[in-house]
Amino acid sequence: MKKTAAPSDCADQMKVLSDVTRLSVPEELLAGPKHVNELNALIKIDQSLLSHHLKVLRDAGLVKTTRNGKGILYEFAPEAKSQVADKALNLGCCQISFEGLPKRR
Repeated sequence: MKKTAAPSDCADQMKVLSDVTRLSVPEELLAGPKHVNELNALIKIDQSLLSHHLKVLRDAGLVKTTRNGKGILYEFAPEAKSQVADKALNLGCCQISFEGLPKRR
C-alpha cells in the first residue's frame, strides 16, 4: 500500500486531477493499458491535447509508459492504484473512487 503523502504532495496530485480530461484518463486506464489512439477514441479530444495531458499525468507519477512495437502503451502507475477498490486511485492522502459514476461520452 502507498505510504501517506505529505499534504503538499497530495495537493499537487489533486491539482493535476482537477482537470476533467486528466481525471478521465486514469478512469479509462483503470480498466487496463491503452494506446493513445484507444484513449483518444474514448475521451474524444484532439490527440495533441491528449498527449499534453498524458505528459502531465506521467510527470505526476500517475501514469507510466511502455514501448509496444512502434507505439507507446499507457497504463495506470501501480503504486497509485488502490489496493482497496478496483476502480479507485490512491493518492497517499486520500482515495478517489470511480465506482458507480456514469461513463463520460
